Amino acid sequence: MSRRRALLVCPGRGSYDRRSLGGLQQRSEPAAMAIAQCDAWRQSHGRPTITEMDAAERYRSALHVVGENASLLTFAGTVADWLELDRDRYEVVGVVGNSMGWYTALVVAGALPLQQAIRLVDTMGSYQSGNVIGGQVLYPISDDSWRVSREALAAVEAALAGATALGHVAEWSINLGGFAVLGADDAGVKHLLATLPPDHRGARTFPLQLPLHSAFHTSLMQATSDRAQQQLGDLAMRPPHVPLVDGRGMIFRPRWSDPAELLGYTLGHQVVRPYDFTLSVITALRHCAPEVVICLGPGNPLGGPVARILVSEGFRRIGDRGSLDAISRAEAPLLSFGIPAQREDLLGAA
Repeated sequence: MSRRRALLVCPGRGSYDRRSLGGLQQRSEPAAMAIAQCDAWRQSHGRPTITEMDAAERYRSALHVVGENASLLTFAGTVADWLELDRDRYEVVGVVGNSMGWYTALVVAGALPLQQAIRLVDTMGSYQSGNVIGGQVLYPISDDSWRVSREALAAVEAALAGATALGHVAEWSINLGGFAVLGADDAGVKHLLATLPPDHRGARTFPLQLPLHSAFHTSLMQATSDRAQQQLGDLAMRPPHVPLVDGRGMIFRPRWSDPAELLGYTLGHQVVRPYDFTLSVITALRHCAPEVVICLGPGNPLGGPVARILVSEGFRRIGDRGSLDAISRAEAPLLSFGIPAQREDLLGAA
């Protein structure tokens, strides 16, 4: 049986939610070894281990959502899924990540050794301890057909312009496949929440402020970037083993990529400038020619955004949501470790 060409997608720190609790227990030997390395790092720095937090009796925001813990929890879940992917059925031909998922994408693509990636993720997460800077606001910019809405985009730009005119800092943070993530200072967040037209989607009403998130990928994070370059400037970056696409849509290719440029982007540009996840996926689809896109866990936060991108691109002649849902399970162009039935298809032999 021939292997399917797969693009791997690494989620950001908010993907470890209450449904993820206990998900790091009883993993395969390679995954358990990676989790143990995360635990050893945390122990050496006097922080609760990943295993301890994952084994908690209940999910608590003060423990699981704060940036200094959520980052490595998410990272561990993503890396564990990557290590358990069935390599006999799937050939990894490219890697992308969303926001903090970029750090995980570095190790998944082979651009950073695991121990170095653990240091990167946990150090960046530790900067959030008692230091949440501004916030992020989530707002849908796609319509019912999963196409980008010009009206919604115009509303976003008007809200940003209005906040800026009042002297607030308010900027694009992430272009998230049918959703806008906006970053702003505290006053700017309040303005965006009050100005963006309410949009009801199922049980949720937007705009929605993401809990305990700083204004990542905006100019408000410059001090964070400066601190990271001082403390993490010696990270052992190297060219990736497979194409790695960043938040500008730039491709870091095997053998030819400049480690210094990769490090500079990781600690500099992507910290203080918008992260275009949509463009990164589109670039990977066109350059890597995957047959399937696989969302790594924990959870499935990127399933909806990636599906919208596939529809907008007409990937494998998918023109709308209905045609995507109609494709057989065996030929599905989008799979997720966060969906139990699909997870079974993705796991290799224990």
